[in-house]
Amino acid sequence: MELGLKDRVVLVTGASRGIGAAITAALAYQGATVIINFCSNRDKAEELLTRIKKNNGKGMVLQADVRDRGQVNKMVDTAAKEFGKIDVLVNNANISFPVKPFTELSWEEIESKITGEMKALYNCAQAVLKDMLKRKQGKIILISSGLSRRPGYGFSAHAAAKSAVDGIAKVMAMELGAHGITVNVVGPGLTLTDAISRQPEEMLKRSADANPLKRIGTPDDIAGAVVFLASSLSDYITGEYIPVNGGSFMI
Repeated sequence: MELGLKDRVVLVTGASRGIGAAITAALAYQGATVIINFCSNRDKAEELLTRIKKNNGKGMVLQADVRDRGQVNKMVDTAAKEFGKIDVLVNNANISFPVKPFTELSWEEIESKITGEMKALYNCAQAVLKDMLKRKQGKIILISSGLSRRPGYGFSAHAAAKSAVDGIAKVMAMELGAHGITVNVVGPGLTLTDAISRQPEEMLKRSADANPLKRIGTPDDIAGAVVFLASSLSDYITGEYIPVNGGSFMI
């Protein structure tokens, strides 16, 4: 079955490494033209584009701090001039946060995470929606976290910010559906990226053993769900939170 991605232009934020890089590579493999957004790691972004082009893929690299509306608008305008449109937004860029108990968090630390997360979503969605609304088609895919649904010790700021993402996605889906635009959320579970590379091997083993599939997720696992949501196979799905966690928690 044809996925319908060969004519689509996809913007992936935070695409230079980890889950974002896997998503971008998977979309390019399926024929999508990819816009590789990065904030500071240009070398990794350029390396990814080189690999994609070696496999006859198409794309470009664009820098922008997604918390900065001016930078985001410039990025989207540049991409639209180059490729004529943006069909899909994958809002993936990581907003850093402290991991520590709630009683040790300052309000500024919580506020920074929530504000950064929502600015990234708001800036990128507002920028791509202008053209999507005119064309009455588009897909917005928001990368959340399983920690918005299942608590983790020390993750108060992260849980609060990602819960906001989950909540606003439903309202966006309701408002934008009549305009041919879908909005969905992917909630990764524990995933093998740089973020957990320093975790003790025993902890990772315990997590894998507690998972019905007996392993920790990989960035490619998350990418598979995103490719599905970006494709024509998901055209009748909107407002959904899709956990990709090997069954570590179930809805």
